[in-house]
Amino acid sequence: MGAQAHRATRSVKSEEIAEHWHVVDATDQVLGRLATRVATILRGKHRASFTPHMDTGDHVIIVNAEKIKLTGRKREQKVYHRHSGWVGSIKTRTADEVLKSAQPERVVTAAVKGMLPKNSLGRKLFGKLKVYAGPDHPHAAQKPEELKLG
Repeated sequence: MGAQAHRATRSVKSEEIAEHWHVVDATDQVLGRLATRVATILRGKHRASFTPHMDTGDHVIIVNAEKIKLTGRKREQKVYHRHSGWVGSIKTRTADEVLKSAQPERVVTAAVKGMLPKNSLGRKLFGKLKVYAGPDHPHAAQKPEELKLG
């Protein structure tokens, strides 16, 4: 390598990670763009201290999930499947049906979950996401900061 000393890539330690809380208003936000930005923050990729194998991300609260915007004809054409494991028990619902149901936040939850790693780290990161259909959330004690997207 010459006269320069070799510098190894620094991996952040768990006690060095400072977790923050962010609140995002999903009113009139495009679903995919919101989900990618939130997944990036949950993963911790917005920080210079990002370490791929560790949880360096922040907590994210999404409010007004029922007012999310889907572009094109996704309200009618995008489908969600559920299966209990029994033969012939697959259930299919469109995005419009899910948004009009009792749990409209499932559309946002599914979009963000699909953008996280499919392993134990992804499941841990998914636990840092809180989604609420209306404008209220019970996390005022954590003093979340307003996060502006786009």
